[in-house]
Amino acid sequence: SVAMELPPSHFPATRAAAVALGYLRYLRGGPGRGLELRELRSARRQDIDDVGHKYYLELELEDVLDKDRTVNCTAEVLYHLGSKTSAPDVQVTVQGELRSTEEADKEFYNWIRSLEKELVAENIPDSHGNVPPELEPIHLLAWVASGYVIWQNSTENTKFHLAQVKHVKQVKRSDEDLQFDYVVLLHEMVSQEVLPWEVTLLWHPQRGARVSQCHGPGAGN
Repeated sequence: SVAMELPPSHFPATRAAAVALGYLRYLRGGPGRGLELRELRSARRQDIDDVGHKYYLELELEDVLDKDRTVNCTAEVLYHLGSKTSAPDVQVTVQGELRSTEEADKEFYNWIRSLEKELVAENIPDSHGNVPPELEPIHLLAWVASGYVIWQNSTENTKFHLAQVKHVKQVKRSDEDLQFDYVVLLHEMVSQEVLPWEVTLLWHPQRGARVSQCHGPGAGN
């Protein structure tokens, strides 16, 4: 079938954009880069028989640490028909270059490795919406971790948003990776529920981020 234009403000379009952003944060985010959606430029939806609904999106993104600079991005989000278990298929293409975070990444990595005691923090941002500067990278890594959760657990009828890092603790490892065990609160904008997720994130400046464990509300550990 032909792809239909959708108004970018249309709820299904903004929900698909949240999935694309989550996926991109997981893929390309880090302690020195916070990708935010500045504008959903256009959206089309295609109903593919016996497969699902596919959204074609044009997004304008900004890096919260470099607000003057925006990048354009195209995304395709495919929600599988009737599936509650499989994540949407997402493909994103960033046009142009994201700012290099090599220096910031190295600095953060060395700082964490130099700590006498493993880092522990809670309530980021605090009740006034403040994030202490030294915890900004930890907060941005929570965007990465929650990006994974959002991508993996979204359906066409959900829209997740990271509300807060309830708790994070660094776990010492025998390899080169940094490990952070997060409890993040995700706000689901459709049902208005705010639910805790436990996510273990591994990160290394050369290898980037990966989620090694993830438990949702009501899931057995």
